[in-house]
Amino acid sequence: MMYSCAPRSSGSESVVKTKRRGSLKVDIHCHYLNPEVAAKVAHLNPAPHEPSVRFANALTREVNVKQMKDRAPMLSDVEVRLRHMDRMGIDIQAVSPAPNQTYYWTDPGLGAELARAVNERLAQIAARWPDRFVGLGTVPLQDPGLAVSELEYAVEKLGLRGVEINPSVNGMDLTDMKLNLEDFFRKAEDLDIVIFMHPIGFTQGERLMDHYFNNVIGNPLETTVAASHLIFDGVMERHPKLKVVLPHAGGYLAHYWARMDHAWKARPDCRTVIKKKPSKSLEKFYFDTIAFDPGMLEHLIERFGAGHVLLGTDYPYDMGVEDPVGFINKISKLSSKDKDKIMGQNAARLLGISGTSRGSARRSSAARRGGG
Repeated sequence: MMYSCAPRSSGSESVVKTKRRGSLKVDIHCHYLNPEVAAKVAHLNPAPHEPSVRFANALTREVNVKQMKDRAPMLSDVEVRLRHMDRMGIDIQAVSPAPNQTYYWTDPGLGAELARAVNERLAQIAARWPDRFVGLGTVPLQDPGLAVSELEYAVEKLGLRGVEINPSVNGMDLTDMKLNLEDFFRKAEDLDIVIFMHPIGFTQGERLMDHYFNNVIGNPLETTVAASHLIFDGVMERHPKLKVVLPHAGGYLAHYWARMDHAWKARPDCRTVIKKKPSKSLEKFYFDTIAFDPGMLEHLIERFGAGHVLLGTDYPYDMGVEDPVGFINKISKLSSKDKDKIMGQNAARLLGISGTSRGSARRSSAARRGGG
């Protein structure tokens, strides 16, 4: 059986068919940098707006510049990417923007324009290589109305399967009333799409300047804070069908969830919004496999179930996993059924990747409503 991930096949310039090695392998966590969009905002000096740059010492900035230069072809050249996917044993990438290409710091009109350009390029990639890619786009969360409009366009017109968002917007939590993102979460639930929540460093990272701490510690911390707000501020209870994927094995919260349950029981100020204990909402999230240690990954799977863990690589960054299939295979206790789920079946289900011949994978309206 050949899996198809293209929402439309007409006009596809080329198809690269992967040589399947066992079960389907889908990478939920990988990035594409759009060089044309980056060039368009270069004169605005994006660096001060990016926590990953702002909270970094001179050596870290130097290493980052070298990494971006060395990995530029991997970030933006799809033919290079395809060769690396084949080497890693990845059949399909759910490719999302480079995390700094959300551009929340721009004026809303420009932000919407940039999001459209990023999304259209990802849709082009998915259309040209329909058996290898699906797209996760971006929306201008600095303006809730524009975010909803772009989400609808990205999903219904471009065929993208979800969006990547940062865990905060210009230093504000996603549940901040000033952002007013409730309609965005409602629309994401209605469209039955994936929200991939990826950090760009901790937004209050003054203490994380050295040793690349604002990535090493800050990225999982930013995810932890954001997911906690989504739980305690009631977003996950109000929208129980939201499909939110947390990278880096869920940050710290996935591995120290019992403390928030204890607080919810012990203190009335932890029960001002939610009716159920926090871990019930945490169990609705999905997590990638980027834990680096097989024991940590095994614990994550045991706690949240094989149905909520998805293969991820963080391609092509240096904090990623070079051999994601081999890493998952190190968990000897994992059944072949659960292994197949984690390797690709879970992602195929969430992203609407069809198990039929190429060209017939347009998501049905039933699937978009959660019925497929």
